[in-house]
Amino acid sequence: MKILVTGGTGFTGKALVKRLLDDGHQVVAMDYKEGLKTEELRQWGAEVIIGSVTEPDVLRRAMQGAEVVHHLAAAFRELHVPNSYYYHVNVEGTRKALEEALRQGVRKFIYCSTCGVHGNVDNPPAGEDAPINAADYYQQTKYLAEPIVKEYQGKGLKTCILRPAAIYGPGDPERFFMIYKRVASGTFPMFGSGKTLYHPLYIDSLVDAFLLAQEEGKGEGEAYLIADEKFVSIEELVRKVAQSMGVRVNIPHYPVWPLIIAGHVFEKVCKPLRVAPPIFPRRVDWYRQNRAFKIQKAKRDLGYNPQVDLDEGLRRTAAWYRAEGYLK
Repeated sequence: MKILVTGGTGFTGKALVKRLLDDGHQVVAMDYKEGLKTEELRQWGAEVIIGSVTEPDVLRRAMQGAEVVHHLAAAFRELHVPNSYYYHVNVEGTRKALEEALRQGVRKFIYCSTCGVHGNVDNPPAGEDAPINAADYYQQTKYLAEPIVKEYQGKGLKTCILRPAAIYGPGDPERFFMIYKRVASGTFPMFGSGKTLYHPLYIDSLVDAFLLAQEEGKGEGEAYLIADEKFVSIEELVRKVAQSMGVRVNIPHYPVWPLIIAGHVFEKVCKPLRVAPPIFPRRVDWYRQNRAFKIQKAKRDLGYNPQVDLDEGLRRTAAWYRAEGYLK
């Protein structure tokens, strides 16, 4: 098939493009700017189209002849932009992509949302019917696009929504790297009890879910939480990272409230200065917000079955960080 992946140069998008190409599909990868990753995608055999999902002409060209659209493009951790930018890209950009997909007769449209739409999980583990409690503007706008996706399902475009948990794995230069880097130092400061729940998602398992979701008759009009088989406490995660690296780590505990205050202060001070804050509220949330989910619905409807457990996934990730020079 001819398949379009928006956000094709991101961590998830790149992994999805590679698998689709390996499976023999014709792949168009769309992203908003050129870079080293775009050239690598071309070398693999993907067609790369540069432009924003907010631009109808770019979407029209990218979708020509596509049977499936995987919509991963999103504003995420953007610096020096107003909140309206997130709405413009994540909500209006999704609407425009859906409209073009309907117009061109795309067979299926898969929208990548986030487990973050549920916010802190009060009664873990949470299913897809758990309360929506998006904490920041990224999560809020990702959820605001979900009803629009379902609206187009009603118009005749087959759709499916995936809500990935905490994605990690080889090829990820930043999401889990801070954990590995701190563990490598020998000391990982833990703010709070360390018992907060966290649900990882190995990148290959997420790609599996995208491929399952694109199949005819699977998951149409539904939303699915996608995660590893098991969730862990954040302290257990840190200890497992240390095991994957073959090192010992000391985990001293500190109160979390000073970090919460610091996160808000740094965000307010740094934003007008147009510099990246060293700590911000969303990063602090890692220490205090439960993220633990049920994946039974994806197993039942999509045939989802994560194959790589956390220990093996962390080991592969550590090996990649070392091979790429991120870790010694």
